Amino acid sequence: MTRTHRFLLLAAVPLLAAAAASAAPKPDLWPRWEAHAPESTATVNHEAWETFLSKYLVTGHPSGVNRVGYADVSAEDKAALDRYVASLGATPVSKLSRPEQLAYWINFYNALTVKVILDHHPVESIRDIKSGWFSPGPWELKLATVEREALTLNDIEHRILRPIFGDNRVHYAVNCASIGCPNLQPEAFTAENTEELLERGAREYINHPRGARMEGEKLIASSIYDWFQVDFGGSEEGVLRHLRRYAEGELAGALRNFGGKVSYGYDW
Repeated sequence: MTRTHRFLLLAAVPLLAAAAASAAPKPDLWPRWEAHAPESTATVNHEAWETFLSKYLVTGHPSGVNRVGYADVSAEDKAALDRYVASLGATPVSKLSRPEQLAYWINFYNALTVKVILDHHPVESIRDIKSGWFSPGPWELKLATVEREALTLNDIEHRILRPIFGDNRVHYAVNCASIGCPNLQPEAFTAENTEELLERGAREYINHPRGARMEGEKLIASSIYDWFQVDFGGSEEGVLRHLRRYAEGELAGALRNFGGKVSYGYDW
């Protein structure tokens, strides 16, 4: 192979990675997870996850972005997180009610994301953890087994949460460990508090500059609304309707009759 060919091959790697990162998965129902027990009163204990968050999630940062203190996590608390994840994997989720399942899958996704970073710590970015040669991150790694099915983060988000629950606010609940992502909430989701946390997450994100902001006459919105536009009405107007629902203050005023250009961006 010539020096020129080697250069072209190496130059193609970041281009392919960027293309993979921008190709957001569509909702793709995995019917196996539609099973649920409407009359079930069984609950899942998320106390271990709540304890972890209380110790290591830094809220109130001047940036407005919640952060996990990965470097501070003790070996004991890392082991406790591992046990929590294992307990979720051992849970017969098909025998839970829909509200209990929603909280379960959100907490599972977030705990697995934190765990995979801790398992590879230190890393500059979650995208440095690869599931394949050209992968944009760890989202296709088989990280857990539930009811004898191996699952990836993409399975949980795009094959379970999005198609089964049909609530675009789930994008404010699952955290991908980046600055551009909606905040990891400081408490575990439960069947009782999920509605409150989804509403809080939407309002916090949209009214933070990384969610939506005006720059002159132009609206800069998170790439989440571009990647997953299908979940927000399938059009830019649908995205704008969603943003108007939660926008406050000056942003609400600017969006009221907005008909200009929308640009998208995201900070990994």
